[in-house]
Amino acid sequence: MIQPTTDDILALGLTNTQAIEQLARDGHNELPSAQPRHIFAIAFNVVREPMFMLLVACGAIYLLLGDKQEALMLLGFVVVVMVITFVQERKSERALEALRDLASPRALVFRDGKQQRISGRDVVRGDILILAEGDRVPADAVLLESTNLTVDESLLTGESVAVRKRSGTVTAETMTAPGGDDQPFVYSGTLIVQGRGVAKVLATGVQTAMGRIGQALFTVKAEITHVQRDTAKIVRYASWLAFGLAAVVAVWYGATSHDWLNGVLRGITLAMAILPEELPVILVIFLGLGAWRIAKHRVLTRHVPAIEMLGAATVLCVDKTGTLTQNKMALAKLYAAGEEYQIVRSNNNLPEKFHETLEFAVLASHVDPFDPMEKAIRETTVETLAQTEHLHGDWKLINEYPLSSQLLAMSRVWQSPDGANYVIAAKGSPEAIVDLCHLGSADTQSLAAATDKLATEGLRVLGVARATFSKTSLPTIQHDFEFEFVGLVALADPLRPNVAAAVQESLTAGIRVVMITGDYPATALSIARQIGLDISGGALTGSELNNLSDAELREKIKVINVFCRVVPEQKLRLVEAFKVNGDIVAMTGDGVNDAPALKAAHIGIAMGGRGTDVARESAALVLLDDDFNSIVAAVRMGRRIFDNLRKAITFIVAVHIPIIGMSLVPVMMGWPVILLPVHVLFLQLIIDPACSIVFEAESEEANVMKRPPRAASARLFDRRVLTMGVIQGTIALILLSIVFLISNMRGTEPDATRATVFVTMVLLSIVLIFADRSWSRSGFANLRIPNPALWWISSGALACLLAILTVPFLRRLFLFAQLSLIDIATCAVTAGGALLLFEVSKTLYRRYDESAFDARMPIVDSLLTRAGGADRAT
Repeated sequence: MIQPTTDDILALGLTNTQAIEQLARDGHNELPSAQPRHIFAIAFNVVREPMFMLLVACGAIYLLLGDKQEALMLLGFVVVVMVITFVQERKSERALEALRDLASPRALVFRDGKQQRISGRDVVRGDILILAEGDRVPADAVLLESTNLTVDESLLTGESVAVRKRSGTVTAETMTAPGGDDQPFVYSGTLIVQGRGVAKVLATGVQTAMGRIGQALFTVKAEITHVQRDTAKIVRYASWLAFGLAAVVAVWYGATSHDWLNGVLRGITLAMAILPEELPVILVIFLGLGAWRIAKHRVLTRHVPAIEMLGAATVLCVDKTGTLTQNKMALAKLYAAGEEYQIVRSNNNLPEKFHETLEFAVLASHVDPFDPMEKAIRETTVETLAQTEHLHGDWKLINEYPLSSQLLAMSRVWQSPDGANYVIAAKGSPEAIVDLCHLGSADTQSLAAATDKLATEGLRVLGVARATFSKTSLPTIQHDFEFEFVGLVALADPLRPNVAAAVQESLTAGIRVVMITGDYPATALSIARQIGLDISGGALTGSELNNLSDAELREKIKVINVFCRVVPEQKLRLVEAFKVNGDIVAMTGDGVNDAPALKAAHIGIAMGGRGTDVARESAALVLLDDDFNSIVAAVRMGRRIFDNLRKAITFIVAVHIPIIGMSLVPVMMGWPVILLPVHVLFLQLIIDPACSIVFEAESEEANVMKRPPRAASARLFDRRVLTMGVIQGTIALILLSIVFLISNMRGTEPDATRATVFVTMVLLSIVLIFADRSWSRSGFANLRIPNPALWWISSGALACLLAILTVPFLRRLFLFAQLSLIDIATCAVTAGGALLLFEVSKTLYRRYDESAFDARMPIVDSLLTRAGGADRAT
């Protein structure tokens, strides 16, 4: 432990009494954090959804009418959906709780004249912190003393290279922003990677740099997704239509037949035929199962509705450090005797001329290093020089000359077991090593050119030198040794595996990838070049961004893909600028500095492994393994989910039209009643699982990642989806009407006619499932694509239908008569003809583009506008 070195520092330490009083004034040293939702809060959010309430209301109406069977079956759907939603929400909450880091590191402080180890949340302003290598800084503070202190501030700045610190006498009012060398401030959440120091706490909790970012999150509101907005509008429109028509039918039937009770039942039947009770089922199950499927790719869904937004993402804003790169240093190149050498992992055949560079780079580093660069140097040296004489585990460390603001180099003095002379190894900035070696003008220029070349590749360059010394007393400064230049070591924060391929797949899918980082322009451009970004527009720095108006910035971001030296407020401004330009923005990040932008983006994607608790709680998705490829998998899944939702909605529209028609037309025409509530409910037993299970399980279309994102104005209930549904539904209704008329012309009794029409309707629903599984493949081609749920549901529906037709009790319950062979043949032929007609409609769908539909379907467009679907705002 560090002992305070002066009486002045000792006097600054608080007493425990003073600390308690200060804690009472300022509160605990902790950040505002979203607490895990209580079980009842999750349940309340589930039951208060308007569409769940609609289902409950429908079930209650059946109970009031005394039809307990239909009521219990309908309310059973409510229970199933609620359970699925509740289980998924709790699963996500538990996973997030398991991901939470220790938000309050332990702290070593000086109180009551002695060192005490306390919880980080109990640190107060005025405390004297004792900092050592490996410590996490618990609060913002100013250094009173420091020795060779370097700090990793990537959590706040996004820059992976640790920065030097030196002591100073300043106040909280003069505190500067994180980043930059030789500053006297240390910040909450940052990591001491080398050296030691004594610091006085200036700010705690929400007053720290990290806390201010945390507070900014509460000013950013999450946006409602297209699916949520469109569904609410469609449901409102359909509900008013259903109840309006139901009232008309009830009055019409009661007035014409003077049977008001049955009139009410006919109205209720029609309302049940129109009400889109499948929508809450398919939305919850699609998104819930989508979250489960994405979780198999190690992506945790924290905000389920964001899944559907993935398929619309047009811009992916990525943080460099920890997202594209591994957030750790690795040795990339060596330079010696005028030549460069590229380090290749698992290749131990390092040329002899580079051995000495690695040997003395290691000797100039700590034996058990914590600094990322020293760790990278040691790992590579041990790997490549293990069988050589260049590793000196038995040498004795005699002295150390630390890095200082006057000379950015450090030297270490060693003595071999049998050596009379000392061996000195030095490493530091190339300029400092040139100064130590007293190189001539020509050698200096040559070395500067080599250094600049490596730096333009985004590498961190260090010079290495050696010296020997034979006197018994060592000099006081490094300049008194006669150093000889050995070489350069160049380090980089390496890319994550397969990031370049993942970025290329994103570009192929029409998703623009933009890098937003706190690192330097040369480093950022080098990384962008390696992963395949278009850097023809150059890079925009944070200082340049500040000089732009909002309008100028919106123009700049259209051509620039690299933004560097960016602070948190600017990240948020960039995300907002992309959104104003009409883009659907996905934002990845892992640091506290990313949190506001993560929350503001349409889809915030946090890194779960390296990410901070604040970043994870601000994001909609969390990458559990920090694998960038998981983002691409999530986008693919998002597009698949949206495609399948559209197929399900087309099916819902198509299958409801004949149900509505056969509920409405016979009543208005004075024909025998075909459908009763029990029939509608049985059809729902086919429709609901078909929508929520069969279509959800469909694999993605072949071109799902080879087409651009859907337009920002695209809707789930768009004109083409509804048009296709209307066409298919109309075909089914016409065929059912023909079956009904033929049956009547043959003089068939009403119960047999009802049975024939109902069986045909069930078969048409099953045929329609096969047709709508894919819009790019025919129904016959779909048979080769596996979907076990399809066969289970189809077989189950046919088995239930067979039971209804053959079991006398069930036949009486459904008011059916026994069918003849002619009736059964009529049903089968009609279903076969329907499949051909459905395939023709799909062919026409593929042939005509969106503009053709726009020109030919003004009535549908008008209906959508009245339903609120014309709202194209993002």
